[in-house]
Amino acid sequence: MCGIVGYVGTKPAAPILVDGLARLEYRGYDSAGIAIVGSSEIKVHKDAGRVRELEASLPKRFGGKIGIGHTRWATHGGPTKDNAHPHASEDETIAVVHNGIIDNAAFLRASLEEAGVKLRSETDTEVLAHLICQAEGDTLEAKVLQALTRIDGTYGIAVIDLAHPDRIVVARNGSPIILGIGDGEMHIASDASALVRYTRQVVHLDDGELATVRADGYRTFTSDSRATTKSAETVEWSDEDYQRGEHEHFMVKEIHEQPESVQRVLRGRLDERFHTVHLGGLNMDAREAREIRRVKILGCGSAYYAGQLGAQFIEEVARIPADAEPASEFRYRNPVVERDTLYVAVSQSGETLDTLVAVQELKRKGGRVIGLVNAVGSSIAREVDGGVYLHAGPEVSVASTKALTNMAVAFAMLGIHLGRIRDVSPADGRRLIEGLKKLPAQIEAIVAQETELAEIAGRLSKAESLFFVGRTRGYPVAREGAQKLKEISYRHAEAYQTSELKHGPLALISPEVPTVAIVPDDELLDRNIGALHEIAARSGPLYVVTHPGVEVPDGAAAVITVPKNEPELDPILLTIPLQLLAYHASVALGHDVDKPRNLAKSVTVE
Repeated sequence: MCGIVGYVGTKPAAPILVDGLARLEYRGYDSAGIAIVGSSEIKVHKDAGRVRELEASLPKRFGGKIGIGHTRWATHGGPTKDNAHPHASEDETIAVVHNGIIDNAAFLRASLEEAGVKLRSETDTEVLAHLICQAEGDTLEAKVLQALTRIDGTYGIAVIDLAHPDRIVVARNGSPIILGIGDGEMHIASDASALVRYTRQVVHLDDGELATVRADGYRTFTSDSRATTKSAETVEWSDEDYQRGEHEHFMVKEIHEQPESVQRVLRGRLDERFHTVHLGGLNMDAREAREIRRVKILGCGSAYYAGQLGAQFIEEVARIPADAEPASEFRYRNPVVERDTLYVAVSQSGETLDTLVAVQELKRKGGRVIGLVNAVGSSIAREVDGGVYLHAGPEVSVASTKALTNMAVAFAMLGIHLGRIRDVSPADGRRLIEGLKKLPAQIEAIVAQETELAEIAGRLSKAESLFFVGRTRGYPVAREGAQKLKEISYRHAEAYQTSELKHGPLALISPEVPTVAIVPDDELLDRNIGALHEIAARSGPLYVVTHPGVEVPDGAAAVITVPKNEPELDPILLTIPLQLLAYHASVALGHDVDKPRNLAKSVTVE
């Protein structure tokens, strides 16, 4: 949930570090800082607030060709200058940046204070700088290794040392670290977005792995000092893919990119001859697929809601019992792991800690796990037995849009793939394949309604509290819609099954509480319309997301229509207008759309 950058080479380091931090700011943006190895000292400059504040206050004389930087999402201690990274040792010869959480930080802080060390921050990270400084050894690598033996928890770290001014030592355990290979220079980052301007050749460290990075190259090794061999990979995306272009915010750019991103996730995977889907990355043959008796989907936040959409589709189409569960709960409840269950881990970044730990627990217990991730080379992608890359392209806005849509499409493909192996007829396979092919153009038609949706969003933004309701296929859509609105507009929004309104929530319906109702034209239309009448009878303002031709109660505040697809695929399209409603509500309220308060893009801590 924080961003790390590092540089060693022949160019001034400070501008490169600040540029990298700006590109990582969506992963943490309450404070930032950089540290540079100078000729006789390590120079540290940090500030509370955004990277732009750091850049504006940076001294003009801040030279040096090796350094590290960090943009923070606060865990231990508030967003202050003292708590900002990098953290230095008392003699200021060591500086450290750190992502993750040190679980035994309180014990280590107490031990250091008892030994006479004066701590200058409230963070867990500062203890690392002091431990490394106190460690015995002639090399920085030896000191880092010794210090890490005293650490419990997760970390991605980068360390510089005045006594070894030619190198950065990095280490990883549960929090990503990537090396970027340049021409006579090396880069370090926690996400490829900070590297692609300079290089697209990257190396991903594994958990328990360290690296020494110099201008002329790198070497990797394990915690017991055994050398490892790493191969460079090419980042799929270019620097331009991480730019806003003509759009005011990344979120609206990413909403508009969805027709193209859906085409990418479908490309080369639809088999129109046999009316099925090819997913070679699953590493599972037809015999193994037929042995699956249950599907369990694990994700967090929007990925969890996409998992609910996926479970609904798989159970309905493939007739395999399926459900979704928050990975954050699954990992702690000592679940029964069954041989004939297919576990699916869903994560845009592929680094979501709760989901990653759930995958690792499943692997320890012999479970078959596949992944749906957007980031090639990510931790989850490397841990699972197989999977489906989403190919949504870089998603910078904290609120997920195109990655969520591609997750839902990927689940539909997985459901068709499993269904055709089992009992789905060629005719139904053809029907669903044709539906998938229509999605890009239909999404484009929905996005074309942006002006109308912006006006509706402006009205919704004035409400302090809202309901989102949907039934069966529409309920995960409602949950995701409420999530989007609350996370970027800060309005209270709750999602309920439409069928549950009479069992409690109806008491809260009033003229001041609008309801956004998901009403597909399907077999439950009459029941959904009946529920709308119940809301209207209690003077609740109705905003109905539905299909053309559906007659809603007179006096509805707004009716938003989306193109009709196959009933099983309609939830994907019903989600799109809710993204635009949330975006424009946030804009109307004057919020920072891409960087909502208290949130970060990739949740790599508990």
